[in-house]
Amino acid sequence: MTDSSEIRLADGVRLHVTVSGPADAPVTVVLLHGWCQDQQTWNDQVAALSAMGRKAPRVIAYDTRGHGRSGSTRLGSATLDQLGDDLAEVLRRFAPSGPVVLAGHSMGGMTIMEYAHRHPAEFAARVAGLLLVSTTAEGHTHTHYGLPQRVAGLLRAGETFGAGLLARSGAWCPHRVVLPALRPAVQWLLFGDECAESALRVTLGALGRASLRSIGGFRASVGAQQRLDTLATLTDVPAAVLVGDRDRLTPTACAESIAGALPGATLEVLPGAGHMLPLERPEEVSTALVTIVRRAARAAKAATAAKAGKAATAAAKRERRTTGADTTRCRRAA
Repeated sequence: MTDSSEIRLADGVRLHVTVSGPADAPVTVVLLHGWCQDQQTWNDQVAALSAMGRKAPRVIAYDTRGHGRSGSTRLGSATLDQLGDDLAEVLRRFAPSGPVVLAGHSMGGMTIMEYAHRHPAEFAARVAGLLLVSTTAEGHTHTHYGLPQRVAGLLRAGETFGAGLLARSGAWCPHRVVLPALRPAVQWLLFGDECAESALRVTLGALGRASLRSIGGFRASVGAQQRLDTLATLTDVPAAVLVGDRDRLTPTACAESIAGALPGATLEVLPGAGHMLPLERPEEVSTALVTIVRRAARAAKAATAAKAGKAATAAAKRERRTTGADTTRCRRAA
C-alpha cells in the first residue's frame, strides 16, 4: 500500500511525500535524493525493501523543495540548513516515534549530515542506521570532475557563474526540448563505464522537473558544507558508505573521509560506477540498505525486550515488597 500526500512547511513550501510499507513496522526508512533529482532515484530500493515481506520497514520518500513534485523554494531557502530542517519536519509529521534509518544520495546525504548538526538531540534519539551514497561532507574540496586540477578549476568557475545566473531565473523548469541536448554531458558527468537507458531517462526526467532556481540556488551551500566534525560525534550508529570509483562529483576521497570520520562505518567502492549508484548499481545499494535495516530492526527488538525485562523485574520487586509488607502485618496482628 502506497500513499502520496503533501505537507506545507512553515515557510509555505509544499513537499510531496510518499509513504509505503506497514504502519506498524518496527523501523522506518527515510530516503533522500540528490541535487536536481527526485524520489524516483530510489525506486529500486523501495522495491527491495518491500520484498522483505513480513520484515519490511515503513518507507518514506519525498521530493526536496524545488525538486520533483514539491513546490518551488525562495532563493534564500535553497540551502542545506533549510533541507536539514525540512527533514526534521518530515520526521515529526510522518514518523514521530520509533527508530529510523536515513538513506541519502549525494545532496540527500549532505541533508542528513545537516540534520545531525542542527538537531543533534533528535538525531541521537531516533536514528538507528545510515546509508550514505555518493556524497561528501567537505563541499567541493575533492571535486575535480575527473580532470586535471587546472582544468577542473576553470570548469568550477564557469559552473559557479552559471549557477548564479540560473538561481535568479525563477521557478521555471528546463524545457523538455533542452533535455536531449544535455544528455551527453549528463551521462559523462553522472555515470560510469555503463549507463542503462532507463537510468539515464530517470535522471534526465528528474532534471527536467527541478526548477532553475534550485539547479543554481543550492550550488553555493553544497560547495561550502563542512561536516566531518559532526560525523565524528555519531557514535553507535550502524552506517554504510558507498561510492563508485568513476564518480566525478563525489570521488572516492569523499567517501574515504566520511568513513574515516564516522565511527563504525563500512566503506564499499564499486568499480566502474559513477555518481548515480542507486540507478547504476541498484542491487549493491539495495543490499547495503537492507543490511542496515535488518541491523536496526534487531537492535529495536533487543531494546524492546530489554525494556520489557526491566519492567518485569520492577513489577516483581514491587510484588515482593507488597508480599513482605502483608506478611509483616499478619505477624504483628498474631
